[in-house]
Amino acid sequence: MRNATRVVPLLPAVVLLVIFLLGPVISSFYGSFTNAALTGVDAANQQFVGFQNYVELFQDPDFPKSVVLTIVFLIASAVVGQNVLGLGLALLMRSAHKAVRAIVGTFVVAAWVLPEIVASFAAYAFFHDEGTLNSFLASIGISGPNWLYTYPMIAVILANVWRGTAFSMLVYSAAVQEVPEEITESAEVDGAAGWQRLVYITLPVIRRSISTNLMLTTLQTLSVFTLIFVMTGGGPGTNSSTLPILAYQEAFQFSQLGFGTAIATILLVVGAVFSIIYIKALKPEVD
Repeated sequence: MRNATRVVPLLPAVVLLVIFLLGPVISSFYGSFTNAALTGVDAANQQFVGFQNYVELFQDPDFPKSVVLTIVFLIASAVVGQNVLGLGLALLMRSAHKAVRAIVGTFVVAAWVLPEIVASFAAYAFFHDEGTLNSFLASIGISGPNWLYTYPMIAVILANVWRGTAFSMLVYSAAVQEVPEEITESAEVDGAAGWQRLVYITLPVIRRSISTNLMLTTLQTLSVFTLIFVMTGGGPGTNSSTLPILAYQEAFQFSQLGFGTAIATILLVVGAVFSIIYIKALKPEVD
C-alpha cells in the first residue's frame, strides 16, 4: 500500500510522457507502414501497405549513402569532436587561470546559446566561398576552396562541433570536479605522468558521465537538420544528405509522408543501437 501511494504523485508525469512522447512515437511507427501523403488521393485515403516503404527504402540508391554520411557525421562531430574537445576544454578550465576560464567559457558557450538558425547562418557565412574563412586565408596568401561545394561534410562537421562542444564541456567540467584530489595527488607523487592520470584515474571515475554525454550528444547530432539544411541543403547533389535531410525531402518535398516516416524510424533505430553500445561499453564493473 505504501509503494502504491508513492506511485500516485508520478501519475500526472507518466500520463504526459505517454501523450506527448510515447504517443507520437507509436503514431510515427504506424505511419511508416502506410502510404500516407501530403497531397493527392493517398492524403485523404491512406492505406496500410506493410513493409512496402521499407522494401523501397532499401532499394533506393540514395539510402545507403545517407546512412554512411549520417554515421560519419555522428562519429566525427559528436563521438570524437564534441566529446574529445569538450573533455579537453574541461581539463583546461580546471587548471587554467580564472581570466582564461572566463574568456574560453564565454566564447565556447556563446556558440551553444545562440538560436540554431542564427548559428547555422553564421557557419554558412564562415564557410562560404567569399566568407570569413577564405577571406582570412586570402590575407595570408592562400586561396581557399569553396568549402560548401567541395568539402560539404567537413564544413558541417566542423560547424556542429563548434555548435555543440559547450554542452560536453559543461558536463565534463562538473564530472572532473568529482575526481578525488587525494588520488590524483598520490599518483603524481608516485611518478604518474599526466596522460597516465587521465587514463587510469580520471576517465574511469567519470565513466558514467561519459556514457550519459555520449548518448545525449549522439541523439542530438542524429536529429541535426537546420544546420545542414541552411549550409548545404543536403548538396551538392546528395553529398551531405544525412538521414534527417533525406526524410525531409521524401516527406515534404516529394509528399511521400509514409516513406519519409520510414526513414525517420530507421534513424530512431540507429540512435538506439549507439545508445546500447555506449551502455555496454562504459558500464562500470562495480556499481
